Amino acid sequence: MFLLSCGLLVFLGVHSLRIFAPEWRLRMVIKHGRGVWKGAYSVLSLVGFALLCWAYGNARQQAVVLWSPPHGMRHLTALLMLFSWMLLLAAYVPGNIIKARVHHPMLLAVNVWALAHLLANGTSVQVLLFGSFFLWSVACFISVRQRDRVDGTVYPAGRISPTALTVVLGGVVWAGVTRYLHQMLIGVPIFG
Repeated sequence: MFLLSCGLLVFLGVHSLRIFAPEWRLRMVIKHGRGVWKGAYSVLSLVGFALLCWAYGNARQQAVVLWSPPHGMRHLTALLMLFSWMLLLAAYVPGNIIKARVHHPMLLAVNVWALAHLLANGTSVQVLLFGSFFLWSVACFISVRQRDRVDGTVYPAGRISPTALTVVLGGVVWAGVTRYLHQMLIGVPIFG
């Protein structure tokens, strides 16, 4: 659990600098340049992510069971993950209505992903991992929406065709992850 906590601290800490230390972040970008900042940010993010993945894989073998979620929660989680994938893809498909409405679909995707996995998992390690991402995504979403209001950010209206593409691609990715990749990468079948 200690190494998982360290991985989460590094990964989420780097991704929280704009929320908790925006002036310091800006000073570092000005002092070292945008390229150096992005390089350091990327390296620290990868190190944190690798550490939390490795530590999670090891820690879940000795996790303490806090509660046993009802079997039906797996189905609810699978359904929520369909929406999470659609939200994630909405961050990358230009001109879709989803991004026009929620403004920051990737953060909302992380929020739905974390909540969905909290509903279906009840060990100490899973609560730490998914709970941390849930709290982080809520804080980030609130922060960026406030920043949008202060900056007067206006998002262009979305169109139907990119939105349809987002929904279809989200469904295809969801089906592939649900059917094959979750078992292969995480070692846990969605239904089985």
